[in-house]
Amino acid sequence: MDPSPALTLAERETLPEEFRLILAEHPRDSWAAHRDFNGLAAFWLERHLAFRRMLEMLGSDTRGLLDGRIAAESYAPRLSRLGSRLIGDLMGHHQIEDDVYFPELARLEPRIARGFDMLDADHHALHGLIDRFVSGANAVLGETGEAARREAVGRFLGDLGAFERQLIRHLEDEEDLVLPVVLKHRVG
Repeated sequence: MDPSPALTLAERETLPEEFRLILAEHPRDSWAAHRDFNGLAAFWLERHLAFRRMLEMLGSDTRGLLDGRIAAESYAPRLSRLGSRLIGDLMGHHQIEDDVYFPELARLEPRIARGFDMLDADHHALHGLIDRFVSGANAVLGETGEAARREAVGRFLGDLGAFERQLIRHLEDEEDLVLPVVLKHRVG
């Protein structure tokens, strides 16, 4: 699907109204009380929370390196470990969504099928940001001189901020689109 400009991840500020049909029936504040919440729905939210936490830690660590709270020798292995985990987990999460969950959920709720196409398109947009994240992290890890490292860290922090903003937008929209369908149809 080629989403209209209003639906692209970079431009979207909220989940479009046309995809909120099932969310209206199962609003966020009712999810935890739903009889099937502790299955797939809770797992999905836990995965998303893990992504948010990893992004927070990466941002905090990177700011800490720039302001001298964290030494480069401590930062490098943490960036490598946490960055690799974030990217690996995110790519695996996207693959199972694109290959398994989104097609099944679209079949269950054809009224909002285009919303799942939009989420799939988000994944492609995020992959470009993931590539920038990896390149930026590798540049930071490869620099040995302090001035060059500071410059690479500054660029990486900017890229990390853009990645975080768009990933959070995607996660929120995905939750509002996916979880109501999962709960309504008792998926998983």
